[in-house]
Amino acid sequence: MTDLKEKTIAVLGGGAIGKAIAGDCALSGNKVRICDIKPFAETSLFRVKENGIKIHGEQLSLFGFERSGIGKMEMVTTNIKEAVEGAEIVIIATPSAAHDVFFKELIPELEDDMVIHFIPDNYGSLKLRKAMRDTECNKHVIIGGWAGPPFDARVDIEGGITMPSVKLGYRAINLKGSALPYSDQEAFVKSTDFIGAFDSVNLGEGIVDGDTILGTCLSITNPLLHTVGLLMGVGVLENFTTILGQKIEDFSIYSHAFCPSISKVQYAFYTEQLKIANAMGLEITKYEKEQFFSRESIIGLKYMGPDFKIPFESINYVGWGTGPTSINSRYLTEDIPVGCRILHLLGKNYGVKTPIINSMITLASAVLEKDYFEEGYSLEDIGIADMSNNELQNYLRKGI
Repeated sequence: MTDLKEKTIAVLGGGAIGKAIAGDCALSGNKVRICDIKPFAETSLFRVKENGIKIHGEQLSLFGFERSGIGKMEMVTTNIKEAVEGAEIVIIATPSAAHDVFFKELIPELEDDMVIHFIPDNYGSLKLRKAMRDTECNKHVIIGGWAGPPFDARVDIEGGITMPSVKLGYRAINLKGSALPYSDQEAFVKSTDFIGAFDSVNLGEGIVDGDTILGTCLSITNPLLHTVGLLMGVGVLENFTTILGQKIEDFSIYSHAFCPSISKVQYAFYTEQLKIANAMGLEITKYEKEQFFSRESIIGLKYMGPDFKIPFESINYVGWGTGPTSINSRYLTEDIPVGCRILHLLGKNYGVKTPIINSMITLASAVLEKDYFEEGYSLEDIGIADMSNNELQNYLRKGI
């Protein structure tokens, strides 16, 4: 771990988080390769090889950490083998739906002592470990993931063209993460000292140890913030231009949809998450009820600390323009079939009633004309089906 700063980081995924991590790491002095697969790379990696990745934006943070500029890539490729060969750190920053596609190409190229980060995790660590077992891959790699990204990132789009630049709204001052198994935690956390994108966290309040990778995934806030905010605020979204006369590019669930009634439902959703974790003997991030009653809800705590609050009487310019712009958004298409569905299944397994979580699945199924009680992640997919709680704890903590 002592000389990783001089080594190579491979970033898989060319979306907002992938590009932001790649650009920020390059600006910090890391050697960075970025990879996305076809046909997405034609859009996501447009002009990145020639121009690099521009990092800009307000970058709000309690401790004032900022870094802007153009980060030049050591390599821009659509070939996963080429991207990861010889790379000491691999960062997977793709949507959950792309994990299987990337794993198919990544697993044969894994090398001993690689450190692999999922940002955010969304059960990616569990899926990768299962895929390695299924393909009899015995490479000694450290795998872990995070409850969120180290910053809020939005790709700049001009005239329908995705630009090689990313706007950062804030930089996190703390971040929860865990290795799978947890016995690798010390080395996993130490590797962040050599990843430039974690500088605001390590120079702020620092890394928060997740209570195993499952405790980290259960701490992810996207399902409770995104699904409740979008489904209950969909009227504001779909009337934003036609009735309210605003530009859809300016819409934000944080700025325009969140309200005290939504906060009440978000808190009820969170209490169900907490009950599931307690039934499993896992710790997740603790929040007080009043922390949900803000235009940023609990997201503001990530970059401004526990006392930060934007009153509902105020306009929230922090989140302005962060979207989504359509109901067909990852706020539902990822957070329902992945985040909410796993919570629903764990609740069933551990005898925890989840009426609020189930209601989000029901409403999303109706508006998107799907059946998310049948479609989406299963416990089999993440490799923990049919485990007793004792077996699960041994797997999460010791890798047995």
